[in-house]
Amino acid sequence: MAKTVLIVEDDRNIADLLRLYLEKEGYEVAIAHDGLRGVELFREKQPSLVLLDLMLPGMDGSAVCRTIRSESKTPIIMLTAKSETEDKVAGLKQGADDYITKPFEMKEVLARIEAVLRRSGIEPEKSTRRLVFDKLIIDMDAFELTVDGKKVPTPPKEMELLYHLASTPNRVYTRNQLLDEVWGFDYFGDTRTVDVHIKRLREKLEGVSDQWELKTVWSVGYKFEVNAQ
Repeated sequence: MAKTVLIVEDDRNIADLLRLYLEKEGYEVAIAHDGLRGVELFREKQPSLVLLDLMLPGMDGSAVCRTIRSESKTPIIMLTAKSETEDKVAGLKQGADDYITKPFEMKEVLARIEAVLRRSGIEPEKSTRRLVFDKLIIDMDAFELTVDGKKVPTPPKEMELLYHLASTPNRVYTRNQLLDEVWGFDYFGDTRTVDVHIKRLREKLEGVSDQWELKTVWSVGYKFEVNAQ
């Protein structure tokens, strides 16, 4: 059974981004946008771990943390824009198991979740991050791209972009969505960054198979199109 992560975060963009990445890693996700609802969902879902924002409307993260800790030993990772040492110490004293300061990299969040679950005796269930199509293997566990039977050297961000597109075939992503979801919500680069990475991927992939295509949707963005057989 997949582990459940409860996200208590009032910024809906951050909450949705966390949900997207966690679900891709095989977790089930529940989201609350205020502290009171967070406590309600905690009691209802009995999650394996809680990602808890400190600054919440209604009932702040500190109060939520104390409430959860009074009822359960469920691991809690606090998310906050505050970076002062005393804030981190206060969060840990209230019962949090770890503390992540915004802005953060999604890889860091995933690594922290796995580490906290292991320390708590709950082994995270890792899904295989490997996609296979005709003459194409995208292996994110090994960070290897195999095209027509040959391993093709590919930079990490190109791998992440291709995996992101190919993991939801035929879905169209705008450039801004790809910047948010692949580069991270705290990335302030130009959307041309996406175009450059797509161009490099096309050089590696174009003409390899007639069953799939890295396709431009004009005036919108990009998709990994898989042809119906």
